[in-house]
Amino acid sequence: MNPEDRKLEVLRAIVEDYVATQEPVGSKALVERHNLRVSPATVRNDMAVLEEEGYIRQPHTSAGRVPTDRGYRLFVDKLSRIKPLSPAERRAIERFLLGAVDLDDTVHRTVRLLAQLTRQVAVVQYPSLSRSSVRHLELVPISTTRAMLVVITDTGRVEQRLVELPGPVSDGDVTRLRTMINEKLVGKRLADTPPIVQELTEETDPALRLPMASLASVLLETLVERGEERIALAGTANLARGGQLDFQGTLGPVLEALEEEVILLKLIGCASAEATVTRVLIGDENHIEHLRATSVVSTGYGPGATIVGGLGVLGPTRMDYPATIATVSAVARYVGDLLAER
Repeated sequence: MNPEDRKLEVLRAIVEDYVATQEPVGSKALVERHNLRVSPATVRNDMAVLEEEGYIRQPHTSAGRVPTDRGYRLFVDKLSRIKPLSPAERRAIERFLLGAVDLDDTVHRTVRLLAQLTRQVAVVQYPSLSRSSVRHLELVPISTTRAMLVVITDTGRVEQRLVELPGPVSDGDVTRLRTMINEKLVGKRLADTPPIVQELTEETDPALRLPMASLASVLLETLVERGEERIALAGTANLARGGQLDFQGTLGPVLEALEEEVILLKLIGCASAEATVTRVLIGDENHIEHLRATSVVSTGYGPGATIVGGLGVLGPTRMDYPATIATVSAVARYVGDLLAER
């Protein structure tokens, strides 16, 4: 093994030991635990070079070293071997998620499952309306001048709105309106619907044009103008579990940041832009100041090749990256398959 490869193996060993023991790692321990086939003196020299290059640091006067953010980044990019989930773990994920009865249940099961499997904070974005398509539109008469509009997307997201009609409309006319909007909008991406909704009013029979205009207004608000996204969060207690946080006083700001949905969307929103890509942000790579003592592993999910949302976990930089990356990726695939089947 050439000196450069050996130095990287020493870094790998330091990261793995530190994640496992939460204690600074010394040269003697590395030689004893790992088959490095060199003397402790050689390992000490390699550790000195790694420290000089900024991959490890000495937290205090002991002989032990811990990885830096830069060391974790090199480990994730070049050294980590993704730990495949066992068949038992895969079956457990599948059984847990298949029991979901609707989209809300699916999202909440997913976020709890991620928190339990990774022992980190888990975040799941509900399928974004802007990336969804219309599966079905229902118009239910409540009175002669009111109707309930129900929008069901291809991801199972359901939005309900009350439509105030300009005058009495018969049940038969409500049925005609429902048929027209379904014929025009089913299968269309929500982001592509505004011109179609505008055409609906123009193409409607004069006798139904006024109620269609009221319906079109609510449709635009529901399908396009409603910009808020929804987030589910679980596992915040994991941050304080068993000394997980060596953040030294930053736990409060981290918890405060996790209460802001805008921040959570920033954490995992970018991940949902690229299919099958798992993104890892380590320490100072995070643009959110209060979260720079943490790492985030996230990815997009959705039916087939369509990405409709993001999910991921947040925890201390000292996390088991190979296992976490594998778990986040596997759960995203299962959720996507579940949405595709529905």
